[in-house]
Amino acid sequence: MGWLWAIIVGFVLGLIAKAIIPGKQHSPLWLTTIFGMLGAIVGNAIARAFGVEATPGIDWSRHIFQLIAAVIIVGLGDMAYMATLGKRKQQRA
Repeated sequence: MGWLWAIIVGFVLGLIAKAIIPGKQHSPLWLTTIFGMLGAIVGNAIARAFGVEATPGIDWSRHIFQLIAAVIIVGLGDMAYMATLGKRKQQRA
């Protein structure tokens, strides 16, 4: 069940990050989901470093760290995708 939640959270974080980043992102949905999952993992690590481990109720501060990390990872990942695979796809079209 943990993997299912990781995929769902990664999917949602990736889509929110894509919506926040200005301009068009060219990475496919599966890659955006993976970037979102990485953002959740990195955000949790950063939150833990700041002393936010578990709070009663909804843990908003941890979610903010996850979202910021996801935005950065989706942005950098999309740039890397376009630098490698994206150029080949644009040349074929």
